[in-house]
Amino acid sequence: MPQFITESTTDSVHTITLVRPELHNAFNEVVIEELTKTFIDAGKRDDARVVILAAEGKSFCAGADINWMKRMVGYSFEENVADANAMAGMLRAIRDCPKPVIARIHGAAIGGGVGLTAACDIVVALKSAVFSLSEVKLGIIPAVISPFVLEKIGPGHARRYGLTAERFDAAEARRIGLVSEVAETIEELDATIARLVETLKANGPLALTACKRTLTDVAGMQWDAIQKLTTQRISEIRVSDEGQDGLKAFLEKRTPKWVE
Repeated sequence: MPQFITESTTDSVHTITLVRPELHNAFNEVVIEELTKTFIDAGKRDDARVVILAAEGKSFCAGADINWMKRMVGYSFEENVADANAMAGMLRAIRDCPKPVIARIHGAAIGGGVGLTAACDIVVALKSAVFSLSEVKLGIIPAVISPFVLEKIGPGHARRYGLTAERFDAAEARRIGLVSEVAETIEELDATIARLVETLKANGPLALTACKRTLTDVAGMQWDAIQKLTTQRISEIRVSDEGQDGLKAFLEKRTPKWVE
């Protein structure tokens, strides 16, 4: 039974919630392990079409737990490598989850909290949310989260905010690509997520998984390799049961079988 995470599934939506409100949902090795396992398991659930990552309390995630950081000071190089690999594995579990992942952001997302945000497919943030790549203020760097952040906001914005450690608001986060939608109120936040969930559920579940995998695979590939991969992927999905039903449903002006 997870110590710092709760889960619930309603109407094909699996919600994973961080529950360390007294510590602003800061993570340590236990949270990292629990999030990793939870997202791997969520990707295998037959009763889930969409995954939501949320948090209780005042903040989404304040980054690293101060007590965990105190222990890290005494780590050897090898222990630091193992620790960093665990965090990278957590972020990969979120990013590579076969289901679409929506982040529900409120309060602060600091340091590793920005990494969690960047690892999700779609991000909806409350207008009052604040973000910061704060690591250099502590004399360290946002190394493990950098691939996920770069993928979302690009090298120019990553250089500015990684080097300055400035705090920026939800509007700026949306402008640079970290956030998809900004909501004025909690009610609007949840309504926006509900609308996105229904939009996602109207799409082929296998197609969504294949789309995520393809978008990941083609990034940085050479064009000849991209052509080979993408032509194979589209052919596979077209001849699949889901692809056949989707195409026929469109031509026959009916609802595809996956729509509930």
